[in-house]
Amino acid sequence: MSMDPGTGRSAAPLSRHRSVWEVRSESWIGLVDQLSQLAKLPLDDPSREDRLTTVQALTEALRPIEACWAFPGRRAFTDLCTFIDRGDLALAAVGARRIHRTLASLTYRHEGTAPKNDAHLPSQIESEQEYRAQLRCPYFEVLVVDDMPADEEESLHRRVRSERRADDDFVYDVVVVPTFEDALVATMVNFNLQAVVIRYDFPYRSIHFAELTMRRFLEGADVDGELLPESERGPLLGRQIAHLRPELDLYLVTDVNVEDVAAKAGDTFNRIFFGEEDKLELGHSLMQGVAERYHTPFFEALRKYAKQPTGVFHALPLARGKSIMNSNWIGDLGEFYGMNLFMAETSATSGGLDSLLEPTSSLKLAQEYAARAFGSRRTFLVTNGTSTANKIVVQAIVRPDDIVLVDRNCHKSHHYGMVLAGAQVTYLEAYPLHEYSMYGAVPIRHIKETLLELRRAGTLNRVRMVLLTNCTFDGIVYNVERLMLECLAIKPDLVFLWDEAWFAFARFHPVYRQRTGMASAAKLTQMFQSEEYAKRYAEFASSFDDAAWADDEKVLNTRLLPDPGKARVRVYATQSTHKTLTSLRQGSMIHVWDQDFKDKTEEAFHEAYMTHTSTSPNYQILASLDVGRRQVEMEGYELVQRQLELAMNLRDHVAAHPLLRRHFRFLTVTDLVPEEFRESQVESLYNIDTGWANLLKAWRFDEFALDPSRATLAIGLTGMDGDTIKNKYLMDKYDIQINKTSRNTVLFMTNIGTTRSTIAYLLGVLVKIAGDVDERVADMSTPERRIHDKRVRSLTLELPPLPNFSCFHQAFRGRSLDGRTETRDGDVRSAFFLGYEDGNCEYLTMEETAQAIKNGRECVSAQFVIPYPPGFPILVPGQVISAEILQFMQALDVREIHGFRPDLGFRIYTEAALEQAGQANAVWKAQINSTAAQVESE
Repeated sequence: MSMDPGTGRSAAPLSRHRSVWEVRSESWIGLVDQLSQLAKLPLDDPSREDRLTTVQALTEALRPIEACWAFPGRRAFTDLCTFIDRGDLALAAVGARRIHRTLASLTYRHEGTAPKNDAHLPSQIESEQEYRAQLRCPYFEVLVVDDMPADEEESLHRRVRSERRADDDFVYDVVVVPTFEDALVATMVNFNLQAVVIRYDFPYRSIHFAELTMRRFLEGADVDGELLPESERGPLLGRQIAHLRPELDLYLVTDVNVEDVAAKAGDTFNRIFFGEEDKLELGHSLMQGVAERYHTPFFEALRKYAKQPTGVFHALPLARGKSIMNSNWIGDLGEFYGMNLFMAETSATSGGLDSLLEPTSSLKLAQEYAARAFGSRRTFLVTNGTSTANKIVVQAIVRPDDIVLVDRNCHKSHHYGMVLAGAQVTYLEAYPLHEYSMYGAVPIRHIKETLLELRRAGTLNRVRMVLLTNCTFDGIVYNVERLMLECLAIKPDLVFLWDEAWFAFARFHPVYRQRTGMASAAKLTQMFQSEEYAKRYAEFASSFDDAAWADDEKVLNTRLLPDPGKARVRVYATQSTHKTLTSLRQGSMIHVWDQDFKDKTEEAFHEAYMTHTSTSPNYQILASLDVGRRQVEMEGYELVQRQLELAMNLRDHVAAHPLLRRHFRFLTVTDLVPEEFRESQVESLYNIDTGWANLLKAWRFDEFALDPSRATLAIGLTGMDGDTIKNKYLMDKYDIQINKTSRNTVLFMTNIGTTRSTIAYLLGVLVKIAGDVDERVADMSTPERRIHDKRVRSLTLELPPLPNFSCFHQAFRGRSLDGRTETRDGDVRSAFFLGYEDGNCEYLTMEETAQAIKNGRECVSAQFVIPYPPGFPILVPGQVISAEILQFMQALDVREIHGFRPDLGFRIYTEAALEQAGQANAVWKAQINSTAAQVESE
């Protein structure tokens, strides 16, 4: 989180949850206002002293913040403070206004931004020429860590600016900090940074911040930086910055043996220089490093193609816009979208545009750059959504009859993927949140119980994959590292598929990153290769012998560690880039960190990719994925941080508003993560005294953490359910788009495109809804009020309990190795296709189903039944309809239930079809178990 670098509290007397960026902005606004008023006041005005005190507080708040930025810079800010100190308040007011306008308009980012007087104060990018200059020559800043005197710093600024050339691709300026801790603060505060140059010797402790919140990021470091010799602090600082913001380019300038330093720290730094001997080379390296991340190979190839004269004797009459330009009737399509969209449309895979199915040039590079950005070993672009990405991974990894552990509440594409792959599915249960009609995530203990159950049945060898959603729709995030560690301790070759459809942004923030699939896979790989972990495992193994492994309860109650000599890190993550980052709709990615990819998966993966990927992929989607990757490498940290801050501000304003808090309440971590999963005992992510320390603690230690950017609003006190609020108010009346509701909640998600204006609009709409509720209730008759109160009770106190997965019918259920004991896994593929034959199925209404269950019949669903909300299968093919599931379905008041026809009811199998399927299943199981027993004996 971006926070006050000193204590985590606001650096100025502002409201809660203020980030450094907001403190900076609002402190400048306050400073300009106060100085402007003081410049006009007579010397004997009684308010003068109070205003001067406020000015002093604001400048003290800004002093450490401005030390982290190149503009206005130390000298300009010092000059401003000097004017104030000697009483030149009119001059100070002009200077402060000039700086604030330039900061607010971002005009310091391009040439010609130094106004000479008030008449030239910038208020925006004032001309098309300036705007084009900004696009042509983006601006960035370089952090220089060096305890240099002020005059030497000013000389460095002048030299950097004098070396700018008209043909430069970028413009940069430098910000100099003198200590290790100041460098860490600047790294987290300054979103303009693209590179860090660490020079010579420098002190450790900050000169600005007595209590450094950033030290919490250093907990667990293997050395104490303050005790290190000054010459060794550079490599340590580089490692810490690489951990916090891995996208930044790092350079080390040292005066010790450069060859030895390079051998030890070469993997951390882009380059290491000796003393001052390569100043020019360092400047070129800075530009080249930024250029490599800025480069978008496929987008640039597509733009180049769009400018080429081409004769199309192939497919796509739309290509080059010919069928539009030559039409008398559809010219409005070209006018609406712009002709570049169609000029770049082609079915060709030559001329630099490359083939998605066999990439060799621009698309190959685009995927390699995406892998670098997202921290994977390899990345694949997908143009038809994460539904397809999920099916690709499942088909590549899972073979028929493999057992897959699947979160029942995962996206429906996974369930259909299991059908296509022919997997035996064991459904995992997430913890329920009955009072909000939603589920959380799957506890580690439950996954371990399931693996041990399969071990007892003798079928653990058939378990191929664990498939989980991270983070969930409602913002519950797994402790990915711990979960994979404990599962690999039981089954070392387990493959993990993390559905991160709503979590693509997480890579670009240091708090989130630690709980992503790719970051955790990289950490486990490094951990298993280290001597430190080998010692740690040896201690664990000596205290946890074979007898302990045979004691299921002890296994469940112990933090397990896998054998580093056996465990394989095989992790896949699918991401809907278009959902949380910049991409056209359906733009997605598959990230892979699989140590056995080459030996065990590569061919199968490419076959699966070929199976599900169109031979005519949309080039515009691919180009947007390429550019979206560039964006997050260059400014992802800034965008994600602001997304979080806006979400927290939204929560604050609802809690503080008397009308809103009477009807609405945003759910907190204590509402969504039960105490048993919160080792940190954190109850609030933000604390007025310690700032964001609670969030850092929770995300480090707890089994489940809450994503602050997901704001779940409890609406039960309005007497309206989520579907009503969504459709009657938010969507239809106020054009506010949301994705998910439950019976008594509405989910609002901030994203990297959210602005303060959109938050303000939402708050205004909520005030109008709350006012409408008040007016409606005040106008109710006594009988109407009783109905309203009953409705509120039903939405706040009398919600139907969420049903667990019942079981697969025995006709589809797996069996243990000895063939005598049925297991929980089920053959969802056979069940799915059995329902294709109409003669195998019949329909029963809810009332008829209830009576049949009462009479002892097992009613088995022939298809997926998915209510929206909650949006996951209540029933899957082959699942027995339990009384609890039926009760839940009867209590639902949603309009959209896929797989259920109100006029006909449930589509279920006939008893004859189930008997026939059971006989076929018994034969199949006997064959499987016989083969498995033979393999085991050999």
